[in-house]
Amino acid sequence: MVVTLSPHNVVAARCASQYLEMTEDMEKGNLIFKIEVFINSSILRSWKDSIIVLQSTKALSPWSEELKVVGRCIDAIASKTSADPANVTWSYSHSSKKGGACAEIVEPAGKPSIAPKDWWVEDLCELDVDLYKRVMVAIKSKGRMSPELIGEALKAYAVRWLPDSYDALVAEDYMRRNQCLVETIIWLLPSDKSSGCSCRFLLKLLKVAILVGGGEHVKEELIRRISFQLHKATVKDLLLPATSPNDGTYDVRLVHNLVQRFVARTALSHNGGFIEKSDEKMIELNFEQESILSVGELVDGYLSEVASDQDLSLSMFVELATAVPEVARPVHDNLYYAVDAYLKEHPDINKSEKKKICSLVDVKKLSADASVHATQNDRLPLRLVVQVLFFQQLRAGPSKELALIDNGEHACTRPTQDQCDRGERRIPKHPNSLNKQVTSLSARESQQHRISEHRGGRNSFKDQLGGLLLQSRSRRIFDKLWSSKGQGEHGGKGSETSGSSQSPPLSAKPAEVKPSPLPPLRGRRYSVS
Repeated sequence: MVVTLSPHNVVAARCASQYLEMTEDMEKGNLIFKIEVFINSSILRSWKDSIIVLQSTKALSPWSEELKVVGRCIDAIASKTSADPANVTWSYSHSSKKGGACAEIVEPAGKPSIAPKDWWVEDLCELDVDLYKRVMVAIKSKGRMSPELIGEALKAYAVRWLPDSYDALVAEDYMRRNQCLVETIIWLLPSDKSSGCSCRFLLKLLKVAILVGGGEHVKEELIRRISFQLHKATVKDLLLPATSPNDGTYDVRLVHNLVQRFVARTALSHNGGFIEKSDEKMIELNFEQESILSVGELVDGYLSEVASDQDLSLSMFVELATAVPEVARPVHDNLYYAVDAYLKEHPDINKSEKKKICSLVDVKKLSADASVHATQNDRLPLRLVVQVLFFQQLRAGPSKELALIDNGEHACTRPTQDQCDRGERRIPKHPNSLNKQVTSLSARESQQHRISEHRGGRNSFKDQLGGLLLQSRSRRIFDKLWSSKGQGEHGGKGSETSGSSQSPPLSAKPAEVKPSPLPPLRGRRYSVS
């Protein structure tokens, strides 16, 4: 009789012939011999047929295992994945999108279209999780595949089989299957913990492991890997669900653990690896600095996101905020907005708790916009608002002095030749008369300044604060603090420097400029306007 063999029925035919003992002892060229020739000469040489046969062996286990059909198919597939992409026409799943032929490994005739290095990744996603695990183990054991390709293959398999919706993921019918799938993928991760898989993919696996009830060893392995590249994560990736209802919506304690491990690893690397001042070490040092800054920004953004959780305790918020070192926050704007969001969502906290959480913010590291927001924020303690105002004045003082100096430099332009000629004619003959003119000019400017100061009154305080409308009590306290500061620094020098409690510090009368003696006029020319 004529028997038509194909990749779909060859395993069943081989198991049936073995059961019927159709060996060479009964007759030469019996069915077992013919099937083995077909498997070795056709099936195992074809990429697509090897995958189809391997997938069909699961229904005929353990016969297919005893006949070594599974092992031979796995070895053939693992060997073909390491083939030169120039010898691969295309994989059959890719060819369905491109409209080309099915995948085979052939000798190139002419100049073929070179397949990508990951041409085999999508095809293996059709295998069941048990067979996929064995194939990936065989591929890794050959040592020819890079960790990046292994990670890409695992990611493609997870996307293919893990459901996107929460209900489908935690459904009772698929809970055990999804748990087994996640544990298998984690077990197959590359041995190099700092490469191979992206931080986003690892965090997604951790989220799924939490939802399906994965083992503690699985979570620990993922946490250890994520801590190596936490600086590449985003705030959305870190929104992991809490395992206990008492912990709130998000697992902030787990994120705190990740940050602590990253900081500890970075500190250890910094202390032990940056002693030599070579170019390579300095590049590594710059990378470490950039990564720690990224983690500081990540933590502040995460705190702003989870601050709206009513069940988030203040102690957990403070612990996570202080988990990163000070060098990770050159600017405290994001931390300030996170604290403000927490105060907005938790208005019932007492005075000591509000003081504790507000002490996280360093007002000296706030930008101008954040400082303006803080001075108008009713949720902040009055003491913090006064501190912000104080450092605003400290920053405004030098900047205004520099502005006056710049204006003075631009005003003192070089005179023209005609002006010099006219100025020469007006130069007095004696230096004493020139000193009297300078003294009279200085006295006139001082008198005009006192008149303008008397007319300005309290409006100068608003001008110097940039037009801010402050609350009355904060203004009185701020004026009182500043006036007491002025008395301590310039006590006994007259009422002009001490002022009253309502007089702002910058409206104080400046010291009268005394003219300095002029050098002899011999051999010099001056122009007095």
